[in-house]
Amino acid sequence: MKILVIGGSGLIGTKVVAQLHQKGHQVIAASPSTGINTITGEGLAEAMENTDIVIDLANSPSFEDNAVMEFFQTSGQNLLSAEINAGIKHHVALSIVGVDIMHSIGYMRAKMVQENLIRQSGVPYTIIRSTQFFEFIGGIINKATQGNEVHLSDVQFQPIAADEVAGFVVKYALAAPVNGKVEIAGPERFDMYRVVERYLQSFKDSRKVISDGKPEYFGGEVNHTALVPAGKAELGTISFEEWLSKQLQHA
Repeated sequence: MKILVIGGSGLIGTKVVAQLHQKGHQVIAASPSTGINTITGEGLAEAMENTDIVIDLANSPSFEDNAVMEFFQTSGQNLLSAEINAGIKHHVALSIVGVDIMHSIGYMRAKMVQENLIRQSGVPYTIIRSTQFFEFIGGIINKATQGNEVHLSDVQFQPIAADEVAGFVVKYALAAPVNGKVEIAGPERFDMYRVVERYLQSFKDSRKVISDGKPEYFGGEVNHTALVPAGKAELGTISFEEWLSKQLQHA
């Protein structure tokens, strides 16, 4: 099959492209650097010729509220319009667990707009909502750092390895469209501050974790369980300790 991967050069995109190649599929890794731009529409029609599946892994270069909303609206409209013209059989998009209940966060509001555009498009689709990736932990720490302290809360956290996210994306892309959402998550649930504590200890980072922070994510307050699946989810198998061990080997 011919598969177009939007955001094919990103963290998940590169892994998805590699896994699809291994399975013998014809894959186009799309990004502005390869002449395929979902914001301007450049190269979309040509890339979709004789294409069966489109996987959308694109992310906004800016997380500022207005910029991220404009990105997902424009990108989504251009992409889906081109897919309708090309007769695409399956649109797959990566979204976020809890996105529909985190209204205080501009990024989540923009992702909900993206999801709604997909639902309303008429293109057969699968929306994959994932929990946060293990690979985000460093960024979460830096955002919560004040001096030598990292202020976090006991908000529930069920991170998943990027390798497994890519595996689930490939699995669902090659299956029949769900025409709805599925959820994926890591195998273990933690208090966020405890994961960070373990991470910092492992890397011999002297910053001290203080568990008095507000339950926040991306700068907005969240429900205590907003970041974890509320119901059925497909779980990865790579534990936090396994993932951490691999990071330490490459550090």
